[in-house]
Amino acid sequence: MRITGGTLRGRTIQAPEGLTTRPTSDRVRQALFNILLHHDWGAALGRVLNNRVVLDAFAGTGALGLEALSQGAAHAVFFEKDRAALTALTANIAAMKLQNSTSVFPIDGHRVAAGDKPASLLFLDPPYHKGLIEVAVQKLSAQGWIAPHALLVCETARGEALALPENCAHHLSRPYGDTEVHFWAWTT
Repeated sequence: MRITGGTLRGRTIQAPEGLTTRPTSDRVRQALFNILLHHDWGAALGRVLNNRVVLDAFAGTGALGLEALSQGAAHAVFFEKDRAALTALTANIAAMKLQNSTSVFPIDGHRVAAGDKPASLLFLDPPYHKGLIEVAVQKLSAQGWIAPHALLVCETARGEALALPENCAHHLSRPYGDTEVHFWAWTT
């Protein structure tokens, strides 16, 4: 896997061995970032990458947050609980010399630290078919991690239903093989 665009384009992303981490493929990530960069998100959302704080929940290798930094985000926050994925994530951050632009929070069970800088772009790419996106959005909101008018990018199995809160407005969804990417605006 590699960073697909921006200032770090071509840099290698390490992934842990085994099947516990399912990184977003280069092809899906490139398509996702093309949408982020070129879709008209409206005045409330504006340019969703420019100098923004992003949160990569269920970070795994950190590919989504690292790609966001490469393409203009100011700071990336990563949540991950798997030890092997955390090792790969911190190695990726160090290899790209992004320690000053990142914060990594190892997750212990379901506890999440309170956010001091809410994110205006959130990536939610958990294991499929477990209802974790809805739970994560509720907890992230309660802990102050979601900024007003944030964009939530949710990755699911193709056809997997999402039931987000009423203050989320669905913008679009795009299928890529067995994966589907959904874009939701946080309206408060």
